[in-house]
Amino acid sequence: MRKQLRLGIMGGTFDPIHYGHLVAAEEALVQFSLDRVVFMPTGEPARKSHREVTPAEHRYLMTVIATASNPDFTVSRLEVDRPGVTYTVDTMLELRAIHGPDADLFFITGADAILDILTWKDSARLADACTLIAATRPGYDLARISTRPGAEAFSIELMEVPALAISSTDIRARIASRRPVRYLLPEEVATYARKNRLYEGLS
Repeated sequence: MRKQLRLGIMGGTFDPIHYGHLVAAEEALVQFSLDRVVFMPTGEPARKSHREVTPAEHRYLMTVIATASNPDFTVSRLEVDRPGVTYTVDTMLELRAIHGPDADLFFITGADAILDILTWKDSARLADACTLIAATRPGYDLARISTRPGAEAFSIELMEVPALAISSTDIRARIASRRPVRYLLPEEVATYARKNRLYEGLS
């Protein structure tokens, strides 16, 4: 009998990817007995219109660099190559079509992002497509999510990840102002960002 696939999808802008993302993916892999974790850099993020996002190809390549040494991690171009605005539900439904109805799909993202689940495109269809893993810092109150009207339609698992105190926003500012970022993200990713001048000129 063929084993049922348990696939984790680590969604995010990854601008840049950092150790918080990597630790969260590894924790989900072990805690939820996943077969592998697919990192899914967003193409044109629907919810990042308030700021300019680094081109998708750079974010994709930084994610490849950061995950290359872990055989349980892969990186997908699904959202990077899809034209138009990226919606999570479209990705999950496409993955469902690829892997079939028997696969268990787990979408891993930050707990604060999940607070917006009811405003995501086609949230009811998303609820049917996957389990949400809410990665957060220790001490986070899951009731902030579970008591939201409509949240009962979702299967939501809380996962504490101390390293999530690391912030992509802070890393971008640090690189822009030439402050140290060692131990916040893989050195190869920091080198790539600096070499390609990705965050120069940020205030």
